[in-house]
Amino acid sequence: MKKRRRFWTVVEKLEALIDKGVYPAGSRLPAERELAEAYDVSRPTIREAIIALEVRERVEVKTGSGVYVTDFAGSDSSLKSISAFELTQARALVEAEAAALAAATIRETELSALKQALDDMSSAEKADEADQRFHEIISRATRNNAIVMSINNLWKVRRNEPQVIAAYKDVCSQGIEQRIKEHTAIYDAIAKRDSSAARKAMHNHFNRLINALFEASEAKALEEIKRKTDETRGLYSISHLTK
Repeated sequence: MKKRRRFWTVVEKLEALIDKGVYPAGSRLPAERELAEAYDVSRPTIREAIIALEVRERVEVKTGSGVYVTDFAGSDSSLKSISAFELTQARALVEAEAAALAAATIRETELSALKQALDDMSSAEKADEADQRFHEIISRATRNNAIVMSINNLWKVRRNEPQVIAAYKDVCSQGIEQRIKEHTAIYDAIAKRDSSAARKAMHNHFNRLINALFEASEAKALEEIKRKTDETRGLYSISHLTK
C-alpha cells in the first residue's frame, strides 16, 4: 500500500481522543496553532486533518467560532447501518471457518458444483452470481444450518445495504484475475481436504478485499478534501486583486 499522508495520523489521534471522551460532543477542539504544536506538524496539515474529520462527520467547522465535535453516535447507534468494512471483517471470520469445516465434510457433487461456480466467474455476465453461489455452496457443505443462516444473512447485507453495494462495486470491478486466483486457491484447498489451507486461502481473499476497500475509501476522502480545500481557496483568495 502507498505511504499514507501525514494528516491521516493526526486524524486518527484526534478521533481516538474524541472516542475516549477527551473531546466530548459539543466541545470545541483546540486552536489550529495549538494542534500544530501538539502534533509537531504544520498548520496546513492540521487544516487537512480538520477537513477529513468534517468529511467523516466527526466535527463541524463554524466560521469565526471554531471546530466543534459532533454527536457522531446519534440518538440511537443501534440503528446505524453496517459498513463495508464491518461486513468484510465479519465475512472473513465466519467464512474462513466455514471453508475449514467444508474441507472435511464436502461431498463430490458439491465439489463439482463449486468447480462450476469457479469456472463461471470467468464470464463478466455471470461473475457476481457465480461468486455468491461459490460461497453458498461452501456454507451448505459444512452441514451446519447455523453457519448457512449466518452466511446467508451476511450476503443479504451485501446485496441490500446501499453503502456496501457502492463500496464493493468500486473494488469488485477491479482485479478480476486476482479474484479468480483467490477463489481457485480456496477451491484447491477444499478439494484436497486441507482445512488449514482452506481457512488461510479464505483469509487471504478477504484480506485483499478489505485493503482494496481502504484504498478506495482513502482515495474518495482525498478527493473530497481537495474539493473542500479548493472551495476555501476560492473563497479567500485575493489573486484577482493582484492582477
